Amino acid sequence: MRSSVNGALILLVVLAGTAMVQAGPVDKFGKADTVYAEIASINPTNWSITISYSNDESVLALSVPLKMTAGLNRIVADSAVYTGGRCDHFAYKAFRADTAIQCVLVGMIANIGPTKNKLKPGTGRLATIYVSSLEDKPIEKLAVDTTTMHPNNSLMAVADALQGEPPDTTRVDRKDIEIIPVFVAKQSK
Repeated sequence: MRSSVNGALILLVVLAGTAMVQAGPVDKFGKADTVYAEIASINPTNWSITISYSNDESVLALSVPLKMTAGLNRIVADSAVYTGGRCDHFAYKAFRADTAIQCVLVGMIANIGPTKNKLKPGTGRLATIYVSSLEDKPIEKLAVDTTTMHPNNSLMAVADALQGEPPDTTRVDRKDIEIIPVFVAKQSK
């Protein structure tokens, strides 16, 4: 009797896990949005991380925290350039590097005041982050992943409460405007 109860419990756990995997991430606005981090070497001690975003709805804010590793080589994110990117017109563009934990946060807010800025649906570069070796040792391989940074900055986008263009707009429920995008890191060729 006990083995059949254990077997039923294991079957339930497997079925629930399979159902969750098949469901995947849910995007209330259509297809799943994606943040891309493309890593490229500039020279032996300097690299770049190009952050791009693919979205199918209007977005008002983004938070992209990254953990960077280069083996035993200590590195720092020196700066971020938003010029020429899809959020160049945003009211606030943030860059915060934490050398102690080798992380960087880039954030973008479309409006601080009475503007109508937004990131329209599309695909393309948001910003480029520049990374360098702290000890002037060559960076052999740079790897990045998303993380959560203090005080609670995680990978996230905030959708506009009004989707579509006038006169064909749709109001979105305020609890549904948070988007957790897919994250993809890739090495440049």
